[in-house]
Amino acid sequence: MKADTLIRELKRKFNLSTDRALAAKLGMTEIALGNWKRKIRPLTPRQIANAIEKSASVAVLKSQRSLIRPVVEFFPLDAVESTGGVRYELFPAKAGDSLQQVQLREALHGARGIYVFYDSRGRAIYAGKAKQQSLWQEMKNVFNRDRKTQTVYRVKHPTRAQAFRPAFEKSRQPRETRLRLSDLAAYVSAFEVDVAVINDLEALLVRGFANDLLNVRMERFAGHAGRRATKTRKR
Repeated sequence: MKADTLIRELKRKFNLSTDRALAAKLGMTEIALGNWKRKIRPLTPRQIANAIEKSASVAVLKSQRSLIRPVVEFFPLDAVESTGGVRYELFPAKAGDSLQQVQLREALHGARGIYVFYDSRGRAIYAGKAKQQSLWQEMKNVFNRDRKTQTVYRVKHPTRAQAFRPAFEKSRQPRETRLRLSDLAAYVSAFEVDVAVINDLEALLVRGFANDLLNVRMERFAGHAGRRATKTRKR
């Protein structure tokens, strides 16, 4: 096969317009690709095989580099009421607020992946995934969700205007109180993750730190879930 014919077909296949872009795609230098084009004789099978091998290596390397990309790590939360006062936002992110917070919200809106919430001491307390919707939306939903595992003993003190009465006069019994993640979380990290490994990465985090996280569900690895589903269908 003539080199110029192969190059033309590869550009069409990959929707590329320049030799430089094709060379990068194949893992070649632009000079090497130019030498190919100037060849009068057809490319040998070994030359084509070497090109395929290089392009495969480049594809694997690009995939590895884009598999997990940190968006933000240990970002301090500053919960504010949403419109209507029904829910909480992770931090102020409207026009006029901190530029960093506004741009971070935009970045989270445009990404899917994995997130981790931490308490005030920096210990991980919840890990989750955002696969069907954006990181921002998923994180906000979890941030406001009631969870039975998040309970502590607290005393309910009056909030309306009234005179203070010491505890030896007015006993207030500590009672088990259900908390939201918004009551406990102080920091968050978020990572953009290739959609193919989001489920397994979440499972790894939850299963690896099962005694430290507040996650209710013990996630399964995709391979295990697939085999289980296959057995179920056979029945």
